[in-house]
Amino acid sequence: MDTGSRLKLVRESYKMSQRELARRSGVANGTISLIELNRVSPSVSSLKKLLEGFPMTLADFFSFDQPPQEQRYVFRAGEQPDLGRDGLRLLLIGASVPSRQMRMLREQYAPGAGSGAEPIVHAQGEECGLVTRGTIELTVDGQISILNAGDGYYFPTTLPHSFRNIGQDEAEIISANTPANF
Repeated sequence: MDTGSRLKLVRESYKMSQRELARRSGVANGTISLIELNRVSPSVSSLKKLLEGFPMTLADFFSFDQPPQEQRYVFRAGEQPDLGRDGLRLLLIGASVPSRQMRMLREQYAPGAGSGAEPIVHAQGEECGLVTRGTIELTVDGQISILNAGDGYYFPTTLPHSFRNIGQDEAEIISANTPANF
């Protein structure tokens, strides 16, 4: 199910109008309408802002209409919801695990793709990762580092940070962060 249809399903399940979601989330009513019609694809940060109106995590959003399952320990490649956009795939591993304590992603960056124009900052937590292929420019609190396959990182997510593929080929990072609610 696409993001727009899923947002409409969640909003209607909460018996909430677009206007009420706009009021609660601070996202314009017209923008919500365009997202639900799949005329606009929201950035991860915009989607997070919308989900605060319910409240709901990204993992809960992407597994919202999934039936409850028995405890699972394996998550196949095709079962990992993609939270990314614009040349960035963010494949969430274990999205359906209840009460997850960490978030693990398989991040795939097309050449030139990045985490967004604005640095990412969280109220709490830590993040670590390993570049498995390609060349990534990592900026943490204004410090720029170039990472190649085999290089890793670890930092508090309270510091502004961003990622960008500066290579000619796709780059991939396997990352984990806490807390799990993105």
